[in-house]
Amino acid sequence: MTATARQCLSCSEDGWPALFLVEAVAQLGGIVAAREGDGSGILASIDRAEFHDTGRDGDVLTITVRIIKSFGPLHLVAGEVTAADRPLASATVTLKVVPL
Repeated sequence: MTATARQCLSCSEDGWPALFLVEAVAQLGGIVAAREGDGSGILASIDRAEFHDTGRDGDVLTITVRIIKSFGPLHLVAGEVTAADRPLASATVTLKVVPL
């Protein structure tokens, strides 16, 4: 299962903190993982994260995630964040879906 989202940035001169890029992957992954049931995704671990650039004020981020594997309530999610075809970050995270 895959999903894509867009986010318009409004931030300080220093750019968007890199950890927020991983958070964006985790949030979209949680939405996708919980889609089949009535639940919510919780970030269990950041398995890998690579940062290539930072988001800047006015950038439109494209966040793409793919569920690699699911085992019970746990989901392994791979994602990447780009801005105008400029890679910003990629990450693999483990999410747990819990009932609401």
